[in-house]
Amino acid sequence: MESTKTSTKGAGGRGGGERKKAVRQSVKAGLQFPVGRIARLLKKGRYAQRVGSGAAVYLAAVLEYLAAEVLELAGNAARDNKKNRIIPRHVLLAIRNDDELGKLLQGVTIAHGGVLPSINPVLLPKKKESASGDTPAKQTATKSPKKA
Repeated sequence: MESTKTSTKGAGGRGGGERKKAVRQSVKAGLQFPVGRIARLLKKGRYAQRVGSGAAVYLAAVLEYLAAEVLELAGNAARDNKKNRIIPRHVLLAIRNDDELGKLLQGVTIAHGGVLPSINPVLLPKKKESASGDTPAKQTATKSPKKA
């Protein structure tokens, strides 16, 4: 006789039963950045023979924090320029005006970012002399020496 019942047990007597729905590691950690993808890339990159499960969570948290910091400062720069959309120029202004981010991204070039607005003090026009009595001798002393 053939039995029409299907057993829920697998090989070796393991309980089949209802399977729990998978919960993503990012949700468990309370992060927006993909913990699973970062774990996979850490392993694939062969940075070490073994990679702990907490390494990907920590790295994802650090990357998320840095991204949030840059976006907040860039959003402020965009608002200062009366714009609603963040462009590379705003990202550059945000990074270069922040001491710590500027040091972290010192050698980084941002495409279409431009440069910080600054004028060399030498190029600025000379200030007018006050009526307090600057002598002409003092004027010639501040001039740069002539080339011979």
